[in-house]
Amino acid sequence: MGNFVVSPTTHQTECGRYRASFSVHPLRGNASECGVFHLAQAFRSREAARLVAVTQGWLQTSMPHALTT
Repeated sequence: MGNFVVSPTTHQTECGRYRASFSVHPLRGNASECGVFHLAQAFRSREAARLVAVTQGWLQTSMPHALTT
C-alpha cells in the first residue's frame, strides 16, 4: 500500500469469535517506523476480521501522520 507493507493477522478467541491485528512496515528506510495495531472488536468470521484489519492498515498508511502515533 504505497510505501508500506500491511500484514493482517487473525486469531480465534476462546468463545469462537475472531480478533484482528495488523502490522505496518516501510518498504524502505527506518525499521523503527514499524507498527503493530490490535483491534478491540471481535468478529464472527475470520474473513471479516481480516477484511477490517486490511482496511484499517490501508487507512493508517493513508493518513498524513502514518505511524507517528
